Amino acid sequence: NLHKLYKVLVIGDLGVGKSSVIFRYVNKCFDEKYKMSIGVDFALKTIEWDAQTVVRLHLWDIAGHERFKQMSRAFYKGAMGALVVFDIANRSTLIGASEWKQDLDKKLSLDNGQPIPVVLLANKCDMSEKDEELLASLDNFCKENRFVGWFETSAKVCVALHKGHEQTEHSQV
Repeated sequence: NLHKLYKVLVIGDLGVGKSSVIFRYVNKCFDEKYKMSIGVDFALKTIEWDAQTVVRLHLWDIAGHERFKQMSRAFYKGAMGALVVFDIANRSTLIGASEWKQDLDKKLSLDNGQPIPVVLLANKCDMSEKDEELLASLDNFCKENRFVGWFETSAKVCVALHKGHEQTEHSQV
């Protein structure tokens, strides 16, 4: 059997739901008692990829405080991918997401020099004040900021809707 271990970063501004997304993914439940992450928390998710392959994702939940951005190079080291989370009901956290992505691209690349693959998570899509205009802009946002794509998620109600880069390009006439 083949065992693979991948370090995956989960980054984004304070309060966007990074820890809740991880908790939902790993433990299949939502914890109402929010506790702010300090520094870095870790979680391990094991996936039976196929009959011969077991993949372990070592999820690094990096606190959203600005001051941790200064220490992030050491935290980023060795990561093979990342999730950048923003709060769908708080537009400023999308600006934060592009800053986290720029920081990541400056400090980390794959062995071949390419940026690591990064997916954008539009979290808290269960909220009624969802910004449809914002959602409509995410395909472009992902292209401009070199995200692989995006998902609309809710750690609370367990939703992960695949969105970005599925739609065909329409040429202007």
